[in-house]
Amino acid sequence: MESPLLQLPGAVPAEGPDAGVAAHYGDPLGEQRELVQAAGLVDRSHRGIVRVAGPDRLSWLNSLTTQRLEPLPPGSVVQALILSPNGHVEHHLTMTDDGEAVWAHVEPGTAAELVKFLESMRFMLRVEPADVSGEYALLTLMGPDAPQVPRVTVALPGGLGTDLIVPREQMAGVADELRQAGARMAGMWAHEALRIAAHQPRLGLDTDHRTIPHEAGWIDTAVHLDKGCYRGQETVARVHNLGHPPRRLVLLQLDGSSDRLPSHGDPVELDGATVGFVGSAARHYELGPIALAMVKRTVPTDRQLLAGGVDAAQEIIVAPDAGANVKVTLRRPAKPERPGTGAPRRPG
Repeated sequence: MESPLLQLPGAVPAEGPDAGVAAHYGDPLGEQRELVQAAGLVDRSHRGIVRVAGPDRLSWLNSLTTQRLEPLPPGSVVQALILSPNGHVEHHLTMTDDGEAVWAHVEPGTAAELVKFLESMRFMLRVEPADVSGEYALLTLMGPDAPQVPRVTVALPGGLGTDLIVPREQMAGVADELRQAGARMAGMWAHEALRIAAHQPRLGLDTDHRTIPHEAGWIDTAVHLDKGCYRGQETVARVHNLGHPPRRLVLLQLDGSSDRLPSHGDPVELDGATVGFVGSAARHYELGPIALAMVKRTVPTDRQLLAGGVDAAQEIIVAPDAGANVKVTLRRPAKPERPGTGAPRRPG
């Protein structure tokens, strides 16, 4: 579905997985500054929205995901994963409960597949999973001067701001109200640059079909290590207690003299040998060209790499000794500061 916000002046459509929303509105670097230093609104209405109603929803989702969801106080926001039987990440959810239903947003094009899996696991439980992407849309409000949000269906504070789930037919009106209150429209190029700088991997871009939670640093944010059984738990427990993941996520500081960014899937090389692949890449308004990449755990952390033919220095995200009861720490740079938000925790 093409967003109505693509009709705003200066909007340039995004391509690839972010098709349907704006890549930028004419000033990608200025939009980044606004998101960090003032107030900005990002159209992320291409993401999937899943709603799970029913009195058994929390205990049921608790048994299916990596996150402890029972209890989950209304308004709390968590990340969770659904793993394959072998422990590979199949879905990454950002979710909250409004007291009546659980709301989650997921990567574009994955909501239907997620709901199909959930439907297969219903059995006799009182749960009603539904893909409501056609009825609801996601906007993300960012920045220290972000205005108070109008009434929305649900708000998910955290991450890179506050995610707002709104009825799709009201999306343009909500965006207009926030713009009148001082929020500047910003595109996915700006959002992606800040996401990469904040070391936040994105499923399907910075991961592949073999990715396990330890490799992407999701152990800290999306996995509860002291909860009951769930599909794929054996792999998580084995790596956490006995071994190390075969790969690790890194931030690449790319050579600024190059006139191009590496593409998704480009090889990461060390001394002519392929040691990983490039995930997301962007031009950051302060850090310059940066990327996330998945590389072999054994790659020395102090070695220069070649990412899609571009020279790159590593910054550790997941440490080589992750696992075996070593805490995974996502090291975040001192600058730029992580964007805040003036939005309330729950919609008023």
